[in-house]
Amino acid sequence: MKRQNQSSVVEFILLGFSNFPELQEQLFGVFLVVYLVTLLGNAIIIVSISLEQSLHVPMYLFLQNLSVVDVSFSAVIMPEMLVVLSTEKMSITFAGCFAQMYFLLLFGGTECFLLGAMAYDRFAAICHPLSYPMIMNKSVFMKLVMFSWVSGVLVATVQTTWVFSFPFCGPNEINHFFCETPPVLELACADTFLFEIYAFTGTILIIMVPFVLILLSYIWILFAILKMPSATGRQKAFSTCASHLMSVTLFYGTASMTYLQPKSGYSPGTKKVMSLTYTSLTPLLNPLIYSLRNSEMKKALMKLWRRKVDSHPF
Repeated sequence: MKRQNQSSVVEFILLGFSNFPELQEQLFGVFLVVYLVTLLGNAIIIVSISLEQSLHVPMYLFLQNLSVVDVSFSAVIMPEMLVVLSTEKMSITFAGCFAQMYFLLLFGGTECFLLGAMAYDRFAAICHPLSYPMIMNKSVFMKLVMFSWVSGVLVATVQTTWVFSFPFCGPNEINHFFCETPPVLELACADTFLFEIYAFTGTILIIMVPFVLILLSYIWILFAILKMPSATGRQKAFSTCASHLMSVTLFYGTASMTYLQPKSGYSPGTKKVMSLTYTSLTPLLNPLIYSLRNSEMKKALMKLWRRKVDSHPF
């Protein structure tokens, strides 16, 4: 182990699934496909919304921001994970670990608030359709997006700086694929009780408060949908909201279980699976959920495809 002044760790070892070496190759292949599909799916959504003028409305612009977050999330996590899987274990510098945790928290925090803003947008559109253009105007949209990104930056700055202010004097093996807060914190050579109180409180504010607000929004949306006289209108509203609700349940459920549990709450293997769900599975499924369940997105994708074919005839 490398040491600085005989006491400080200057690199960490990411163990990944080193306890199951026979699975390394299969997992590498699976996550390589997941990463490529995630990049492709989210890139298509970003480009489609950018090029299709009819999609320049809050609902789809929120989705575009979500896709940017998901692409960034994957870029922070997946390349490192693939290297770990291909080598069974891998060293990462102290600074590299800091940077990875910082951007993981930045994009994770931003996604929490973006999903909340998207729920508010659907609430305004379905429960107050006549006044929706005034409720969700360009200024309100920009404020919600900026609030989401700035909140992500603040969360990442405070939490990462605090975690890495603790001394790390060994061991230096992180039983994980990447530098997530809980497994890194286990290696700190100091009393982390105060930080754990902060982290628990912060998780309640960042994850659970938006989640509760989203649930309340959907309760009002459900009542509004049930009052609709048209069966077609009810079906369309249900379909629109179901996509968002699927993403919310998947992301918030696994993220809250990861960050609200005490150090010994789950086995390392269970923690890895939960982390993989919200960092890898959610960015993969979001573009599939939104594009396959939304008629406007399907039309935009078809128009983009026809434009590509027309410009490159066989």
